[in-house]
Amino acid sequence: MRVAELIERTRNGEELPSDELAELVLAYARGEVPDYQMAAWCMAVYFRGLSGAETFALTDAMIRSGETLDLGAALGRKVVDKHSTGGVGDKTSIAVGPIVAACGVPFGKMSGRGLGHTGGTLDKLESIPGFRVELSTEEFVAQVRETGLAIIGQSADLVPADKKLYALRDVTGTVDSVPLIASSIMSKKLAAGADAVALDVKVGDGAFMKTIDDARVLAETMLELGRHAGKEVVCLLTDMSQPLGRAVGNALEVREAVETIRGEGPPDFTELVLDGCAHLLALSDLGVDADEGRARAERAVADGSALAVYERWIRAQGGDPSLDALAWAPVVVPVPAPRAGIVAGAGALAIGIAALELGAGRRTKADTVDHAVGIVCRAKRGDVIAEGEPLAEVHARSELDAQAAADAILQAYVIGSTAPPSRSIVLEVVS
Repeated sequence: MRVAELIERTRNGEELPSDELAELVLAYARGEVPDYQMAAWCMAVYFRGLSGAETFALTDAMIRSGETLDLGAALGRKVVDKHSTGGVGDKTSIAVGPIVAACGVPFGKMSGRGLGHTGGTLDKLESIPGFRVELSTEEFVAQVRETGLAIIGQSADLVPADKKLYALRDVTGTVDSVPLIASSIMSKKLAAGADAVALDVKVGDGAFMKTIDDARVLAETMLELGRHAGKEVVCLLTDMSQPLGRAVGNALEVREAVETIRGEGPPDFTELVLDGCAHLLALSDLGVDADEGRARAERAVADGSALAVYERWIRAQGGDPSLDALAWAPVVVPVPAPRAGIVAGAGALAIGIAALELGAGRRTKADTVDHAVGIVCRAKRGDVIAEGEPLAEVHARSELDAQAAADAILQAYVIGSTAPPSRSIVLEVVS
């Protein structure tokens, strides 16, 4: 294999045979291809793209670079999973998992950490005192069998090629490429052993995909990868033009997820959670459609069974499910509206960056996360606001940090005189 030749052929728009592309990826995973050559290949892909066959070959090679799980075979049940492409205030898995499990469907998920303005599920869960995100494969399978639910960190032996490739893309400006994003997401989902996956593809200011057309292309690419692998996949294209729910920040988001499991969550987040549950239950072995799945999810919330599963799950992974156990930031400062009107927008990206600056996220993978800090959006798009009424609330370590975040949040909000058009949190379903 001449790596330079493969780079040139990709750069020139030539489709590589599956075996050659796979050998490139596997050789890189073995340390036989240097970073500078793989970076050049990624840049060629960024500009020229990959065909459907090449994208599948890339995905398959990343899966073959490490171990794989088959949760369905281990449990004797059809196992479902979900994945989000990342957003601001996205704590959906923490609420969806217990509701789906309370409906009798095993939910096993490997999650990641946040980087930049998008939060990671593991960071949120680690704000729960004692919670263990690192379980062995045997512990993971046993917990899904006994509790119905487990969310853990990705095994070091699972798709190691993707770990190397993602780290390289992150520092070479090649993250934002549909075939590279799709193969990265789907290699992890397929290797982790779920039989059916619901994908939440974020659209808008705070997402990788800024337009619904771009999000649809990514969704269709991931659907096709799932079909190639014999898995059932559904994609929800969801709004990320403003933060999801009200809470942005790790412990704050866990509180909001639990409130939603109790039936007391904010309307947009509740809608997305129940819609996600409906589609996952429709993909399961219960034999129900999405409407019946939605009804069952609503019953699990209303009768308290979802909350009971949440508490059982957190204890099973060593955590304290009491909300009193979660940390609070020492400084809480309101952000008053400068004038009366109707909220026309609350920019997700600006609010996400403000939370990052407070310490709720990380700029590099080596950064530590402050689980207590964050932002609570008291007003969302379409809300009527009086002058001086809180638009948001900053949870910070110091008054200085709080004031800097408050200034950034004020810039993120747009207050108008007329109500903006209403729209659902779920913009489109692709299946």
